[in-house]
Amino acid sequence: MAALPEKVTIIEVGPRDGLQNEKESVPTATKLAFIGKLVEAGLKHIEATSFVSPKAVPQLADAMEVARGLPAAPGVTFSALAPNEKGLDRAIESGIRRIAVFTAASESFTKKNINMTIAESLAVFAPVVSKALAAGLSVRGYVSTSFVCLYEGDIAKEKVLDVSQRLLDMGVDEVAISDTIGAASPKDVFDTVGFVLQRIPRDKIALHFHDTYGTALANVLAGLQLGIATFDASAGGLGGCPYAPGASGNLATEDLVYMLDRMGIATGVQLDKLVEASTLIASRLNRRLPSRQWQRLNRA
Repeated sequence: MAALPEKVTIIEVGPRDGLQNEKESVPTATKLAFIGKLVEAGLKHIEATSFVSPKAVPQLADAMEVARGLPAAPGVTFSALAPNEKGLDRAIESGIRRIAVFTAASESFTKKNINMTIAESLAVFAPVVSKALAAGLSVRGYVSTSFVCLYEGDIAKEKVLDVSQRLLDMGVDEVAISDTIGAASPKDVFDTVGFVLQRIPRDKIALHFHDTYGTALANVLAGLQLGIATFDASAGGLGGCPYAPGASGNLATEDLVYMLDRMGIATGVQLDKLVEASTLIASRLNRRLPSRQWQRLNRA
């Protein structure tokens, strides 16, 4: 095990991954107000939207409007998913300077999610990444279902390494190893991420956990013990995946910040301001959010 990091970078995915599965349409102005509150809370990396087909994800049909309305926030990096060249062109037009592409370590999930094999998805992403880099954008890669797949069960760690390495060879600067259905345990994190770290540097790896079985924070601790210092989280615990039925929301940013604060690990995020951001979006969705810290401070 490595020494625990003194500082952790949080990638806030609430405005994209958190909202994409919500059935009730959230107005653009509300999304921008939500993002503004996240900036006020001190978050420096925010995934704002996704340039995917509006038919596939209606909630994010206003990607261009959201991207163009983002606040002027020095030191904050806003990013968006851009899974193909058409999406990339829209992202470039919008002014976004960082994009993400996504594939999986499960053939079945990739087929369900984007109707491609893993190899086909990587072939599609290669020109997207190349074009993005040429345009001066930076690129992140997601590897979904890196631990357990709803359709295939346990995923071989060798597959996760292979897909992660291919993304890095393509030119992405960071790979988010993701527990898409929230079924991983700390042992899975030690086994799979530990294996990946034999070949890939720690600073190239982020971890993305869902909390379906309540193990997300335990998995973060395992990641910290492996020396990982970048974690995705979603304000309020919003989230879910339309292609992973039964998977609950992402790791709640509030719960992550609370735990790291108690551990003396710096995040630069103010918990009270973060709760304000989640309260804003909860009022629009008209429901309580999964985050334990949010619920503790919103007992009424």
